[in-house]
Amino acid sequence: MKNVLRFFIKIQIKSPKFVQQVNGFTLIELLVALLLAFLVLTPLLGFMVNILSTDQKEQAKANSEQEIQTALDYITNDLQQAVYIYDKTALTTNSNSVAASSGIQDQIPPVKPAGVCTSSSTCQPILVFWKRKFVSGAITLSSSTTSNTTDDTFVYSLVAYYLIKDSSTTWSKAARIARFEISDGVLATGGTSSATCTGYSDTYIDNTSHCPDVGFQRFNLNLAGATGLTNKMNSWKATASATYTQQPLILVDFIDQTSIATNPTCPTGTLSPASLMGFYACIDVANTTAQVFLRGNALARLQNTNFDYSSSNQTYFPTANRRVQGRGYLFTK
Repeated sequence: MKNVLRFFIKIQIKSPKFVQQVNGFTLIELLVALLLAFLVLTPLLGFMVNILSTDQKEQAKANSEQEIQTALDYITNDLQQAVYIYDKTALTTNSNSVAASSGIQDQIPPVKPAGVCTSSSTCQPILVFWKRKFVSGAITLSSSTTSNTTDDTFVYSLVAYYLIKDSSTTWSKAARIARFEISDGVLATGGTSSATCTGYSDTYIDNTSHCPDVGFQRFNLNLAGATGLTNKMNSWKATASATYTQQPLILVDFIDQTSIATNPTCPTGTLSPASLMGFYACIDVANTTAQVFLRGNALARLQNTNFDYSSSNQTYFPTANRRVQGRGYLFTK
């Protein structure tokens, strides 16, 4: 037994000790690993980039659709108070005399005054109308010697919506819609305090917050030499020395700016001036009705060039239209 143990001990002593060797990757193994990683990660990265790009495009479309609908709702609420809507004749001819062909284009911006929209390549009034403007708590009623109550009233105002396309860096390279308005003041009535406003002979309830806007003048339905409501309204002129202090306020941006070769056809009424498809209206003067068409441009949100409308990218150009009838009425007899 002892001999056997000695034998195994001698073998153990004579045998070399086992040393574990740790080797690194070879260059070929690294290149193969990098190639495999490239083949796997490249499609994944492309997939992620495609998802992000698609999400950006869908968000641009959604924003344009929402803005178009909101702008149309605003214009609709405005138009519902209209008492008279101007047609194409009034917006493309000048009112130099009382005649059937007269218009009001030179009485509202951009032509009057100089300096408003004069640098624009396109600054066209598309929708112009007279409306009843609600004025809250303007009239003071004396109910007793110690307390006063107020009453609401309305005044007439002239509203114009413009389609503007220019090189301004403040707004997009597409077109935009702006709104311009001038309103009458609140006239003084029996028992109310009165004041005069600069440039006007009528008396108003005060000369601070209820004077007419600069340039405002009421339409004259008894105008000598003009026959018919259209001629009378088309003969409207701003005050002689009017220099508007109001600037058109931007309602919505990213409106389609694509030029068109042929104007669209109106289902009813006459087309308002239109050289761009982004904003136009069909006007029925007799029924105080307008059908308003809007087309947005989501593609202009995504790129700075090549964003004109075409049949291949029409999904980026949301459209909306609505037919609105004014609730007001002008008694002409």
